[in-house]
Amino acid sequence: MYTRVSRRRAALLATPTAWEGTTGRGDMAGPMTRDQVPDEAAAHRSLRLLVDEARALVEPVYRQAVDSLPAEMRQIAGYHAGWWDAEGQPVPHAGKAVRPTLTLACARAAGICGEAAARAGAAVELVHDFSLLHDDVMDGDLTRRHRPAAWAVFGVGQAILVGDALLASAVRQLSGIPVAIDVLTKALLDLCRGQSADLAFEQRGDVTLAECVTMAEDKTGALLGAACEIGALAGGADPSAARRYGRFGRQLGVAFQLTDDLLGIWGDPETTGKPAGSDLSSRKKSLPVIAALTSRTPDSRRLAWLYGLDEPWDAAAVSHAADLVEAAGGRVWAQAEADRRMAVAYSELAGARPDPAAAEELHTLASLVVRRNH
Repeated sequence: MYTRVSRRRAALLATPTAWEGTTGRGDMAGPMTRDQVPDEAAAHRSLRLLVDEARALVEPVYRQAVDSLPAEMRQIAGYHAGWWDAEGQPVPHAGKAVRPTLTLACARAAGICGEAAARAGAAVELVHDFSLLHDDVMDGDLTRRHRPAAWAVFGVGQAILVGDALLASAVRQLSGIPVAIDVLTKALLDLCRGQSADLAFEQRGDVTLAECVTMAEDKTGALLGAACEIGALAGGADPSAARRYGRFGRQLGVAFQLTDDLLGIWGDPETTGKPAGSDLSSRKKSLPVIAALTSRTPDSRRLAWLYGLDEPWDAAAVSHAADLVEAAGGRVWAQAEADRRMAVAYSELAGARPDPAAAEELHTLASLVVRRNH
């Protein structure tokens, strides 16, 4: 099960328009800006190919883990994963699968994408789904992936238990790579610290931008970093190189969170699956909001007053809050910070000296992660 970059994928990725971030010399010197991407359709085609290949390798391992659960838990896990409805009937599903795709791409970049890489990708996706199950309970979110959240269908207790079972299954997948377990457990501790900070921020009116950035590094960056580092280890990378892959993923994770926060305010509900301005209506202190609130401008003071109101916001208030966030500089800062994080990520990737063709895969993935619309 030894695979590098297939001829079909390599031909597609070799097209200059299929990925961003190179100088034409093959040295991955730096990312292109959002406005310089010449053919986004070609990039999305290559991304779909990468995701489909990753899903074909990882999903059987994930399903085997779910099949080992008791029937009641299995039903909830499969529902949460998007495989079937609440009655257990199969439904079409097409999740983004960003994390396992990154895991396998890093394994290829390090040398080998085999069974160990597939298990590593499954472990990362199991942890991700564990975190989503628990996040939805803690945040009280009623929807997930365009349909009712698992806890809203099956109850809080069952959702928590299934999340715990997925986490245990994830650790089991990495039993053959002890150092990978260390990487995963550290990421889990970071993730919990980030989630704790996120919950605490809801009760505080003095959150700083630095605190919010640290929270994003822990809550989102840690798992994407682990996905990349574990993938590299599964592919045969030495620990030093694997850590570079991990830092690449961590920086990408912060950029991913910044994009998520921007979509939470200005995303199209038809593609995000959430109401317009959902993060604002729930008074979420996302990165663009904190950047705006701490800008010390008249608009930031107006936004702070609006955030301090107890009564629910109507659509007009949500729209007004979005305008204030933008006027106070939150949107521009978030977009610029995402681009800065990507430049650091590409530098770390270059330092790992990946297989050149597989490095193009990672550039494709990374660039589209921060230019997605959902």
